[in-house]
Amino acid sequence: MPFLPSVAPPAPQIDSKASARVVQAAAALPTQPDWHGPFAATAPSLDLDLFGPGDVRPIWEANRLAALPLLAQAARLDPGGGHLARAEALLGAWCVANPPFLGPAWACAQEAALRALHLALALALLDADRDPPPGARGLLRLCARRIAATPHYGAAQDNNHALSEPAGAFACALLLDEREDAARHGRLIAARLARLVGPEGGFAQVSPGYTRLLLDSLALVEWLRRRHGLAPFPAPFAARAAAATAWLHRLTDPQTGATPRLGVEDGSALGDLSGAGPRDARASVERAARLFAETGADLPDDPGCAWLGLPRPSATLDRPTHWRAEGLLGWRRGRDCAVFRGGKLRFRPAQADLLHLTLMRDGVEILRDGGTGAYNPPAAWWGPALAGAAAHNGPVFDAAEPMPRAGRFLLARWPRMRAAGDGIALIDSRGNRATRRVGVVGTAWTITDTLGGPFRRVAWHWRLPDSAWVLGPEGATSPRATLRFAADAPFTLRLAPGFESPGYGAIAPATLLVLEATAPLTRLVTTVILPDPEPAA
Repeated sequence: MPFLPSVAPPAPQIDSKASARVVQAAAALPTQPDWHGPFAATAPSLDLDLFGPGDVRPIWEANRLAALPLLAQAARLDPGGGHLARAEALLGAWCVANPPFLGPAWACAQEAALRALHLALALALLDADRDPPPGARGLLRLCARRIAATPHYGAAQDNNHALSEPAGAFACALLLDEREDAARHGRLIAARLARLVGPEGGFAQVSPGYTRLLLDSLALVEWLRRRHGLAPFPAPFAARAAAATAWLHRLTDPQTGATPRLGVEDGSALGDLSGAGPRDARASVERAARLFAETGADLPDDPGCAWLGLPRPSATLDRPTHWRAEGLLGWRRGRDCAVFRGGKLRFRPAQADLLHLTLMRDGVEILRDGGTGAYNPPAAWWGPALAGAAAHNGPVFDAAEPMPRAGRFLLARWPRMRAAGDGIALIDSRGNRATRRVGVVGTAWTITDTLGGPFRRVAWHWRLPDSAWVLGPEGATSPRATLRFAADAPFTLRLAPGFESPGYGAIAPATLLVLEATAPLTRLVTTVILPDPEPAA
């Protein structure tokens, strides 16, 4: 029972270098993926222990079938390369290794949804999505059944699950020619988008990585909707998708595609037709900008958009110098970008990062976040080292976590927060108060913290890039930046070793500049001076 057509259509006009990269990447795909890792392959998926054996996230990535669109691209570019046969064999082997609703691949409805979206995209690239072969139809039906089995769980997450699951269900219904069901799932996507994405583009998960996954999901269903001639998704789908696109564009470095580490993210890149990988968000933003804002972004010659037949617009998205969205304030000055975590909390924070500030130059973080680590880390100390208050660049009172952990992904006793001019004011459950304001003149960034409450001691843990830091009585300096401090009470400074997560599942040493003081310190002014940019050649 075939999954794919036997012949691929001709390739679109793609840059020769981009074409060569596609064929090379397809040739480098593993021949025998590890579908199960340490997890039981035959256990009922809904009864599977997802944390005891290890971290399930890499196993889920292997089961998303992201190789299918790549092999479909390669088949069109290199008809004699055997890529279609490899894709057919991959799907057959996957189905044998993962019987319906057994093992880790079926344990999460979102994973079934992402698998369905990759399969739908591959079929569309092969011009087989309007009449999928029998094997593909069978797999799409199974994915649709898995998504439908736990709808309330996905909705209750108030995160990417709540949108990617109906997106996958929409793709399944569309390719199975169940148009009424597809329209119903489209209405659900629009309703969830209205709840989880604010008018200014901020997502419930304050995370560039998860906002990218959101936009990738929305872009694929919008492109499939247009391709199949369905009516537009109801309001506010178009407006909120465009706003989220602008939000991620502001955070994406135009030269490198890097985004700041904020909250948690797992390195997902859905439908990556440009071969950008998880560290370069520009292709995702370009695709979303063309679909939702009728503008371009930073990749006018993006090959992924060419594969989808998206024309190159004449206009491009702008990057405002100062902006505010739910959960975040942002600034951009030339090559520098700063983002400040704060605002009234409607959705659960993933880390103790409230009042955290990240400062970047050319996509490189100068004031840094600890990163994600892993959802099920190999050692218990990863959690506090990366997600705790001391892993972020805000004040920590009495060496205590402001939000005790109530579960693997849940923090309790959220602080009360409000806007305070160009800053954010916070009061925690112990009555400690902090107001942080940020200003910039030229390449000098000023962070003013005003404190109050019953605390006895306070500390800041400024997480710095690797450099030759020299400590002085009022700050520290290196070729990357100079930090200077002024307070209304004595303080001590020291450089200390720490850790950060440069990517999902990875950990590396980091440098901390720790400032400590005792009450009654009520005001600290931190000035971060970046080198003057080199003049243009």
